[in-house]
Amino acid sequence: MKVLVIGGTGVISREIIPLLLEKKMEVTVINRGYRSKVLPGEVEYVQGDKRDRSWFFAHMQQRKFDAVIDMISYTIEDAQLTIDAFGDRVMQYVFCSTAAAYQRPFQTLPAREDGEFLLDQQSFLYGYQKAQMERYLMAEHAKRRLAITILRPSLTYGIGCVNVGVLRQNYGIVDRILQGKPLIMFGDGWTPWQFTFAKDLAKAFVGALGNEKTYGQAYHATNSDLHYWRDLYVEFGKILGKQPHILCLPTEMLQLVNPTLFDHLHDEKQYPSVFDNTKIERDIKEFQPVISLHDGLLQLLRWYEEEHHGIDLAKEALEDQLVQWHKEFRLTLQGKRFLES
Repeated sequence: MKVLVIGGTGVISREIIPLLLEKKMEVTVINRGYRSKVLPGEVEYVQGDKRDRSWFFAHMQQRKFDAVIDMISYTIEDAQLTIDAFGDRVMQYVFCSTAAAYQRPFQTLPAREDGEFLLDQQSFLYGYQKAQMERYLMAEHAKRRLAITILRPSLTYGIGCVNVGVLRQNYGIVDRILQGKPLIMFGDGWTPWQFTFAKDLAKAFVGALGNEKTYGQAYHATNSDLHYWRDLYVEFGKILGKQPHILCLPTEMLQLVNPTLFDHLHDEKQYPSVFDNTKIERDIKEFQPVISLHDGLLQLLRWYEEEHHGIDLAKEALEDQLVQWHKEFRLTLQGKRFLES
C-alpha cells in the first residue's frame, strides 16, 4: 500500500511512520521541512506547505496513493483541499480530528460516539472548526461514497510535544518540582481525564488503513486508564523522587488572566473527559494502548534531558505571578475571616 502522510513529523505522526514501515508500506511525507530530520531514510520526503493551496493542488494532482492520512486539516477548507486534490483516486482518507470537537459537558460518561454531539458554537474556535470539518467530511462520504475515516484523539503527549501541563510549560514542570516551586492547577485538580501516549495512538491510524469497518465512521481514541488532572504532576514527582506542591485556582480566573493560554481549560478541560473505547476496539483490533502515564512521562523526561530542553521564561514568570496572587488572596481571606470573628 502506498500511503501519503500530510504532516508526518508532529507528535502523533512521527509515531505513525515507523508503524507504516513495519507493515511494509510505501510511505511519502509532505510537510514544511522544519523537522524533516526525524524521518527514517526509507520515507520519501516532499517539502511543501499545504497552506500554499495552488502548489499543493497542482503537485498532488500528479501523484497517486492508495491512502492519505491527513494530520493537519483544521477547517472545512483544509479538508476540502485534500479531498479535491485526490478525489476518488485515493482508496481511503484518514483524517485527524479531536475530542475537543465534542460539546461539553458530555451527555454520556464514559462518552460514547453515538451519545455525544459535535460543537455548534464558535466560543471554542479550535473545537468548533474541527466539528465543522467533520460535518463536511461525513457529507462527502454520503454524497460521493468516499472511504473516509475520522479519528478523535484527546490530550496526547509524546516525544516532540509542547502541550504538557496546565500552562503547557513542558520541561518547566520538572524544573519547578526540582526547585520546590508550586505548580498551578485549574479547579481542584480532581477532574477525571485520560492521558494518551502518542505511540499508542499511532496504532489507531495505521489499523484503520484498508479496514472497511472504519469507512464513514468517526472514533475517539484514548488510553482507557482513568486519572485525574493532578496525576500529571504527581507522576512527574514520583519519577523525580520529590513530591510536587500543587496550588489550585478557579478555571474562570485563569481564563481572565490569559484567555489565549487558558481557553482550552475553560471550554474543554474543566469537564470530566472519560471515553468509552468500545467502538474503536471493536473495529480496529490493533488499537490496544499499553503505555501508562508513568511510563510515558518517563520517556518524555528522558527526551527533555537528551534534547537539553529549557524552561519557557514567559510561562515561568506567569506561573510565579499566579502563585503570588494565590498567596495574596489567601492572606486577604484570612484577614477577612479574622475581622468577621
